[in-house]
Amino acid sequence: MTTSRTPHIRTPGQLRMANAVFFFLSGFGYSSWASRIPAIKMQLHLNEAELGGILFAMPLGLLLTLPATGLLLSKHSSRRIMFFGSLFFAVMLACIGFANNVWQLVAVLFSFGVSRNLFNISTNAQAVAVQALYDKSIMANFHGIWSMAGFAGAACGYFMVYYNIGTMYHLLGVSLILVIFTLLFIKGTIYEAPVPQPQKKLFTLPDKSLIIFSLICFASMACENTMYDWSSIYFYKVVHVPRSTATGGFVVYMIAMTLGRFVGDAGVNRFGIKSVLRTSGILIFCGLMTSVLLPYTMLVMIGFVLVGLGVSCIVPMVFQMAGRSTTMSSGTALASISSIGYLGFLVVPPFIGFIAQAAGLQLSFGLIALLGALVVVLVYNISDGNS
Repeated sequence: MTTSRTPHIRTPGQLRMANAVFFFLSGFGYSSWASRIPAIKMQLHLNEAELGGILFAMPLGLLLTLPATGLLLSKHSSRRIMFFGSLFFAVMLACIGFANNVWQLVAVLFSFGVSRNLFNISTNAQAVAVQALYDKSIMANFHGIWSMAGFAGAACGYFMVYYNIGTMYHLLGVSLILVIFTLLFIKGTIYEAPVPQPQKKLFTLPDKSLIIFSLICFASMACENTMYDWSSIYFYKVVHVPRSTATGGFVVYMIAMTLGRFVGDAGVNRFGIKSVLRTSGILIFCGLMTSVLLPYTMLVMIGFVLVGLGVSCIVPMVFQMAGRSTTMSSGTALASISSIGYLGFLVVPPFIGFIAQAAGLQLSFGLIALLGALVVVLVYNISDGNS
């Protein structure tokens, strides 16, 4: 009798589709949580500083478990880690809605960060394995699917808020969907035997030639997650729209970011990477400054659209250039850059709460706009040989 971990031979297309499902689940689950931040803030009677402090729990959980995730992936297949990570992610998402006080929410968000770490890293490891089956690049498409899922989750959150569906029931329903699709599609993903890694440093700084790429990535991801966490609150607190429609700002941002990722390659092919990166930084700066200086509903929506288009393709473009490094392997270069970039994604948005409490959300968004200007300046310092 013979046994096999993969009982049916699957085509690259089938493996790609299954992996895409998990990118969708990750994006849909995360944006579902983000769409309910204003409701949770109101439910627990939090001010901006308190909310900012609580939001630190998620990146803390993620960052503290990065070494453990690397160790697990060296001992188990990425498919197994993705399976348990997805289920853990779904359970913790549901638990957010059941948090009745600040300390419960802190504990749940810490665990939610742990689950996101396991789920996201293993899902990307799966994507790398599927990418190896193709002669053409498909990685950007996976991230486009994540964005599309984020839009779908934001739109779902908008309707849940509009029809007064409680946070508890909303997130529990999304959690059940995640569990069902995980069970349905996990067997269709690729199996890789774990490859033990020699002992090495837990974190590798980018080569000097890649520092500029790391800073661009940091700035872009900081802007991106600021919009996830604070766009709805900005609409409610600064633009003064009704609570039932405050999620609308997040929705238009997600639409713009999703469309930008699916059309970005055409812009690169026509104008070049550096031109598109400069334009992206300008869009971020102009979009946020429009929202700060002209806090009227339609103008802020236009500003959020510009920000969504601006952040949509920066990270994939930076990864594309960094992968050409001649001083580091492409895998090491991308891992180093994404580590620093992810710090921007995780650490900067919680500071927005402290700044907002002291000086207002408009000043906070104005400071984030400077990151868009920083992208423009940094792009001018990229040598033509890297573009």
